[in-house]
Amino acid sequence: MLADWYSLSHIVHGLLFYAALWLVARRWPVEWRFLAALLVETSWEVIENTPVVIDRYRATTAALGYTGDSVVNSLSDILMMSLGFLAARKLPVRWAIILLLALEIIPLFTIRDNLTLNVWALISPNKALQAWQAGS
Repeated sequence: MLADWYSLSHIVHGLLFYAALWLVARRWPVEWRFLAALLVETSWEVIENTPVVIDRYRATTAALGYTGDSVVNSLSDILMMSLGFLAARKLPVRWAIILLLALEIIPLFTIRDNLTLNVWALISPNKALQAWQAGS
């Protein structure tokens, strides 16, 4: 797929990468910070599609039948991160935060998943969270 609900989490990646790189590397030109974010996101797309991570997703997250991303979906995810990064650069901080919150809250209630829950489930699986996400 070109885009799916998880595309929103990649926009959040871009917002967060912009903020993090502004905090730790604000003297770098924005183009370098963008390239750093692009490198991190692209690396994640490669790592995310390894058997180890795919198996971890299946075992601990709401993505029970996850088989990895297609090349098209991975490229779309990188584009979505780029859009998030560029939005963070252009938006006032308040609006970037509101956008980030909306992109986390809408999928939370629509598909019972978002970036926060995905990271939580990957790092520290929780049976109650898995049951809630499954609708049990």
